[in-house]
Amino acid sequence: MTMKQWVCNGTIAALVCAWGTAFAQVKVGVVLSATGPAASLGIPEKNTIELLPKEIGGKSVQYIVLDDASDTTKAVQDAHKLIDEDHVDVIVGSSTTPNSMAMLDVISQAKTPMISMAASANIVQPVDAKRSWAFKTPQNDSLMADAIASYMQSHGVKTVGFIGFTDAYGESWHQAFTKAAGEHGLKLVSDERYARTDTSVTGQVLKTIGVRPDAVLIAASGTPAALPAKELKARGYAGKVYQTHGVANNDFLRVCGKDCDGEVLPVGPILVADQLPDTNPVKKSALAYKSAYEGKYGAGSVVTFGGHAWDAGQMLQQAIPVALKSAQPGTPEFRAALRTALEEIKNLPVSHGIMTITPTDHNGFDKRARVMVQIVDGKWKVVGE
Repeated sequence: MTMKQWVCNGTIAALVCAWGTAFAQVKVGVVLSATGPAASLGIPEKNTIELLPKEIGGKSVQYIVLDDASDTTKAVQDAHKLIDEDHVDVIVGSSTTPNSMAMLDVISQAKTPMISMAASANIVQPVDAKRSWAFKTPQNDSLMADAIASYMQSHGVKTVGFIGFTDAYGESWHQAFTKAAGEHGLKLVSDERYARTDTSVTGQVLKTIGVRPDAVLIAASGTPAALPAKELKARGYAGKVYQTHGVANNDFLRVCGKDCDGEVLPVGPILVADQLPDTNPVKKSALAYKSAYEGKYGAGSVVTFGGHAWDAGQMLQQAIPVALKSAQPGTPEFRAALRTALEEIKNLPVSHGIMTITPTDHNGFDKRARVMVQIVDGKWKVVGE
């Protein structure tokens, strides 16, 4: 028995311990990919964490940030450290789908809520015993896949070639787009995969071009998504190329350059907030994040992925005061109360949409959380909502 446990077992001293607990700070663990292949996601997320409030509901908030280096094993290790050693009340992260999926067992066993910044719906669906502790801020792949398929259909596309990651991100997108394609009268005519760390996709691209699809969907995220786009251009592919919302940052534009001009993708409203009409219900909350981020990091610096971290912060600002009404930080009771409070968020305006969480939907976005854009001269241009 530790000295603290012995003291707290005393009747009088228990009051002192309870008093100390009442003034405990809220600890937020953060796992993100600030280095490695997913760094273009993790860096703006890390920058955004620095903008989040240091006090919520009258309690000081400590953010403990760890870099998983885009590695699944490291993400799991980081989650264990935050829970077992730092005793955090909640985890925000990780940046990628494989890392977030790998962390599910850790957070569910520890009964610690997690707000993922990765896209796959598999992180939160179905809301079973494991996923009941998981929430996420990026739009579900299914929501964005439907936007792409609808846009393709309205622009005369009939057949689609698929080039995606070999990991959970690519598989989730293949499942989501297959369903959306069927609903919009599209036919998938190929399925090619590559690893995030690959340096060549020549074989995959040649096979895709060989079946002559009207359009190609690249289901990848971050700068590695530029690889098949550049290869398609080099091989003279004349059809339309689509990307997922996993590439919606300026680092992708920098790496892909002119080879990505004309490509179309769905994004969160934050990326093109200035182009949205004043009637758009997300414009105000999106501009609030844009103002905060660019105020610290410079004009034009805001990117989609940082918005996912900001939205996690917005969720915590809503849920922590509610949880504090029934429990204090640093306790299992508080973690459980926080999970419940997150699940009861209603009509919360964030940078990517209007969020309403339910017991069966731990993402909470609808069609207001997506905008179709085209890359024109290295910039994002709204082409539909």
